[in-house]
Amino acid sequence: MHTSIATVCLSGTLEEKLRAAARAGFDGVEIFEQDLVVSPDSPEAIADLARELGISLDLYQPFRDLEGVDKAQFQKNLTRAETKFRLMARLGIDTILLCSNVGTATMTDDGVVVEQLRRLGDLADSYGVNIAYEALAWGRFVSEYDHAWDLVKAADHPRIGTCLDSFHILSRNTDLSRIAEIPGEKIFFLQLADAPALTMDVLSWSRHHRVFPGEGAWDLSDFLTRIAATGYAGPVSLEVFNDSFRQGDTNRTAVDGLRSLRWLEASIADTIAAPTGSASAAEPAGPSTALDLQPLPEVEEPRGINYVELSTDDLGALTRQMHQLGFQFIGFHRSKPHVQLWLRGEARIIVSEVTDGVGTGADAGGTSSTSADEAGTTSAPVNGTFLRGIGFEVTDSRSAMERAALLHADEVPRDQAHNDEVLRGVFAPDGSEVFFHQFEKATPAWIQEFGHDHDEQVSHIDHVNLAQPSNHYDEAVLFYTSLLALHAEPSQDVPSPSGLVRSQVMSSTDGSVRMPLNVSPQPHAEAVAGRGIGSVVEAYPEHVAVACEDIFHAAATALSRGLDFLPVPQNYYEDLDSRFDLAPEFLQQLQENHILYDRDEHGQFLHFYTSTIGSVFFEMIERRGDYRGFGAPDAPVRLAAQHRKNAQLSAQNAQMSGQQG
Repeated sequence: MHTSIATVCLSGTLEEKLRAAARAGFDGVEIFEQDLVVSPDSPEAIADLARELGISLDLYQPFRDLEGVDKAQFQKNLTRAETKFRLMARLGIDTILLCSNVGTATMTDDGVVVEQLRRLGDLADSYGVNIAYEALAWGRFVSEYDHAWDLVKAADHPRIGTCLDSFHILSRNTDLSRIAEIPGEKIFFLQLADAPALTMDVLSWSRHHRVFPGEGAWDLSDFLTRIAATGYAGPVSLEVFNDSFRQGDTNRTAVDGLRSLRWLEASIADTIAAPTGSASAAEPAGPSTALDLQPLPEVEEPRGINYVELSTDDLGALTRQMHQLGFQFIGFHRSKPHVQLWLRGEARIIVSEVTDGVGTGADAGGTSSTSADEAGTTSAPVNGTFLRGIGFEVTDSRSAMERAALLHADEVPRDQAHNDEVLRGVFAPDGSEVFFHQFEKATPAWIQEFGHDHDEQVSHIDHVNLAQPSNHYDEAVLFYTSLLALHAEPSQDVPSPSGLVRSQVMSSTDGSVRMPLNVSPQPHAEAVAGRGIGSVVEAYPEHVAVACEDIFHAAATALSRGLDFLPVPQNYYEDLDSRFDLAPEFLQQLQENHILYDRDEHGQFLHFYTSTIGSVFFEMIERRGDYRGFGAPDAPVRLAAQHRKNAQLSAQNAQMSGQQG
């Protein structure tokens, strides 16, 4: 499949965009007119650069407000078009995007439009140019793809075809059945964009909120399947208008874009066969396609979370808190003396100590002492306490790693002794590490690198809550969808003292892996290397939720060991009583143990939180019945309590600084 990307998707100069697209692995680009206009390089120089980089220039766009006008204006428009055709010859581009008229059209007569398309086709033919006519969703008289196709069909000109753009079609909820009527050779170009489900005017939606395939709410697999069935063989291109993309790192956005196309391509590759495919009689091929779709190694959903790794420069505080929660210290890694293993049943926490601002090499997680610039991490000194990585249990770790590499995820370099288990992982968009562990029913082999394991408690990691940089939130959703086959649940906004926190859960079908992704409205000023884009970690803290059999016993144990619980206000328990009409003695028990409570028609959820160390805190939970949520009504209580605690610490620090001054 020939992959392409519009330069408008990327930040930077035209030259930087071309280099980023080539570096990411795109086959070609669409030249957005404004990018060329502001470039100091000549069209010939741009064409030479593209040839040097090994990418094609697939489309020049956009040409606006041509059709549906009076004769005098149309003649002026033809003159304007001819100048663009000459420019395209200098660039070596043979296809131009013609958008349906949104500003100057005065005639609703389709016959007039058809005749004007024919005349444009005649002019284009003398320059060897193809016209891809696209219905903009806000076009004055032509706003639906099927209407545009009817006009192209009536024009019946070899130089006039149509462009299908998923945003303009899906944003209007247009019936897709007529795509099947369009011969593939009359689709001159294909543009893809996803989008979140929003209720707003379509122009603003288009200009600011498009995202790459897999990062929004639309079924682009079905859309591309329909296009492929027409016999279309041209470029599959991304055209995404998004404020975050145009402010982000050019190379990183390009990689994210290509990942989205490769994931989308693979999602339909197994259901559509190439014309020369050799499916057996027992397994007939699906509809044929000329797109040459390439599959990816198959991966199943992860079976669970093998471990979570935390890095810290405050080892005493972190390990004391874990002891208070009932974790047992197992030992140090045999070849990495600054790495420890703590267990609570099957909940495994690896703690790697940061010494002198340098992260140590880790154990099963494979943490390295350096970070990958391509993954969005930085080489700043490591500091604080933060969640470094997660190990996922997968059915085929080799295929999972191969798929990750083909989706352009950067591998984590790992310090490994000759007798350590060979483990491989990649950097996630937020700079954390994702490792693939071969699923084993027995105790994981890597634990023996710490000497032994022993813990009789029934406990496991229920979920891990990750903070995401706001400008790469959608990238994270696609990352976990495409690499680990997790499913994105509908997002929701949670109120906090500093604004709304966007939250979206990534989960496996059976719930064995649950990962709420959150982004807060304000970033920390404090940088944490190895996590965060440009050395900035979002203000929303991250946490590990550990399931236990008896939340009251866990709370009592923690209380007796001096745990610093996150305080819960009296108002919460009064409100809880009004919502659920709980027995007075049960309500009192909840309050005495700092436990929060929620329930639905399927079950109950009891949980408590620790104070935050660095950017990490713990949550102990007990699920009763088939409760599948995360205590969402309690999230504002936690956020407010954490905000108060942070304010107190800031005030104390300011007071100490004043005294020292």
